[in-house]
Amino acid sequence: MNADGTGARLARNRIRVRGVVQGVGFRPFVFRLAQQLDLAGWVRNDGAGVEMEVQGPPGNLSALLARMIKEAPPLARVDTVERADCTPLTGDRGFTIRPSEGGAVTTAIGPDTAVCPACLGELFDPANRRWRYALINCTECGPRYTLTRHLPYDRANTSMAGFVQCETCQDEYDAPAHRRFHAEPNACPDCGPQLALVQADGVRVASRDPVADALLHILTGHIVAIKGVGGFNLVCDARNPEAVERLRERKQRGDKPFAVMVANVASARQYARVGNAEAALLKAPERPIVLLDKLSDADMHLWGVAPDLDQVGLMLPNAPLHYLLFHDEAGRPSGTAWLDAPQPLALVMTSANPGGEPLVIDNTEALARLAGIADLYLMHDRDVLVRCDDSVARIADGAPAFVRRARGYTPQAIRIGRKGPPVLAFGSYLKNAVCLTRGDEAFLSQHVGDLSNAATCAAMDATVEHLMTVLACRPEWIACDRHPDSYATQAAHRFAEAHELPLIAVQHHHAHIGAVLAEQPVDEPVLGLALDGVGLGDDGTAWGGELLRVDGASFERLGHLAPLALPGGDRAAREPWRMAASALHAMGRSAEIAPRFAHQRGSERIGALLDAGTRCPPTTSMGRWFDAAAGLLGVCEVMHYEGEAAMRLEALASHYGPAFAQPGGWHIDAANTLDLMPTLAALTGGDAPRGAAVFHATLVAALEAWVASTARAQGLRTVALGGGCFLNRQLAEGLSRRLSTRGLTVLRARQAPTNDGGLALGQAWVAIRAAMD
Repeated sequence: MNADGTGARLARNRIRVRGVVQGVGFRPFVFRLAQQLDLAGWVRNDGAGVEMEVQGPPGNLSALLARMIKEAPPLARVDTVERADCTPLTGDRGFTIRPSEGGAVTTAIGPDTAVCPACLGELFDPANRRWRYALINCTECGPRYTLTRHLPYDRANTSMAGFVQCETCQDEYDAPAHRRFHAEPNACPDCGPQLALVQADGVRVASRDPVADALLHILTGHIVAIKGVGGFNLVCDARNPEAVERLRERKQRGDKPFAVMVANVASARQYARVGNAEAALLKAPERPIVLLDKLSDADMHLWGVAPDLDQVGLMLPNAPLHYLLFHDEAGRPSGTAWLDAPQPLALVMTSANPGGEPLVIDNTEALARLAGIADLYLMHDRDVLVRCDDSVARIADGAPAFVRRARGYTPQAIRIGRKGPPVLAFGSYLKNAVCLTRGDEAFLSQHVGDLSNAATCAAMDATVEHLMTVLACRPEWIACDRHPDSYATQAAHRFAEAHELPLIAVQHHHAHIGAVLAEQPVDEPVLGLALDGVGLGDDGTAWGGELLRVDGASFERLGHLAPLALPGGDRAAREPWRMAASALHAMGRSAEIAPRFAHQRGSERIGALLDAGTRCPPTTSMGRWFDAAAGLLGVCEVMHYEGEAAMRLEALASHYGPAFAQPGGWHIDAANTLDLMPTLAALTGGDAPRGAAVFHATLVAALEAWVASTARAQGLRTVALGGGCFLNRQLAEGLSRRLSTRGLTVLRARQAPTNDGGLALGQAWVAIRAAMD
């Protein structure tokens, strides 16, 4: 006779599940499995993830373990399952979900995800009590990270704590079989947050339907600030050139491209080429902005959205509120079938912030900081606790790659292959993100931005504190860049001193390669090719075109691009005509500078400046070689946003098509310095599209020869490509293919941006290697 009084043999297991298992419906999922398998016991959340004790026939317990992994909820990520035997309990019947328990936190909160199909079905069902409710969600969708103060993920620890559920919502929340069981943001029109349309002066508009009225304003040319999941967006009609230009002027954005939201993949195909991989990325629950190749007539329909570029950033709705705008424009049809057909509405959807400042997340803050930019505000009273901008990605060689990693992906862990002490890495000056490691996981924060103003610096500080809080992890090592003038570096030093922690300053390009290696199961020396705009080198000069031998926490500089002078210092990085002048001077053709660039202020003095070497520091930056080519071809003489010259150059090359490399277009000297000046000399005449194509073809061929010969000399078979220049598809994909055909293994960033947005990951990886080796 067994413990429950029956003749069946019983076993009891204590099971621990780690990973992203809170706020994703994991406990009700286990509850349903236990009922189906006739198991007794309990399940609960705690600081480490999900814990349970389960009792029943041994075969049923094994089936539970297998199905927990195989059939986990869509938003869950099961990393480990630990099982231990314990003594069966007499008379234990039924299965319960117990209240959460605290303790040391080793789990993670899930990221924010787009509204799921089940909620969309309710949203567009006139008979449903949540019909057109703008904050609908369940355990399979909606906000997580941006409304959570700390773990465990319970309603009391979120921005929904002040909203008391009505009886019907509470019944759903308490019912283990319901998909809203312990859906912490659960609400309805009767008990949840409400929408309001507010004028620029802060006066609430008397409106029966704020969404419909907001759409009317958008369609008549106004700019509306709309509160989404991770903060506000500035929205206008993307098909209205006057509205787009007005938004540019008010935001002081120059020609920087805007992202556009469309209703579905069918709508995206009206403007861009969308293959299967691109469609899957657009529809992914994370809902990033996806960079897509424009159709030939795209600019006719989206005039001024992405001028002089060959790609446009498109995204699908992620919040219910976004869907409601498209629903109104479609005439409010019942059901969801209308979402399969192309819809005409296209909305510019850009971050709501004055130029260079952090994303606006608070209602009162929006009225103050967006004054003079937004005409109206469509907002709700559920607080956003953590600002989280839209992610930006593209398909590269058939797989997703990040340009910016934020909403939808933060704080998904990146497995780094080796456990070590917790490291807090502070990242870079540009495209800042911070990183905190725990065990063999790295948690890269959402995109913070360029640390060029006090508000963004404060946002970085807040991001550091929130990441430590939500992960309940305190660092034992600090990592940062070596540039002493960067706010991130200074903040890292202050933190290390205040907490008496060891600090490691990681060379910029070492960190770029480290970020690539952090994602890979590589434990031997590799050849790293780091190409970017600028990073402080060990010799005190500006590096940016580097061949490195990387062996964990150490590196050796094996070669670099030939240096170019920066006439005017940092100003040359914003004015490509100056880099063109630098190239002409290096060719011995200084006399051409003044007449060629007579319309540029100071052009008559640049030659003398270069002759004297005054305020003309050298740089090996690949980014500045791109700028020189763009300046010589007349593609872009003054940039309005970072990387504009290179992006325009790439667009021209793409439109032109394949080209042959310039004969004799480069040479490599005995010190392993790659010089591309012969190619620049050939660009001073001829048409720009052909010149852009030749420049790209020559660059790929030159880098192939340089990397292959260095790898052979060093006896290395693995090459890691890192740095912001590898956002250029022609460079990244062309070089990867050519190196692969030579038998080299090529590694590129996938889970983190290849630009400075992934630098903190590389810093943390190097620091762990230093601490453990």
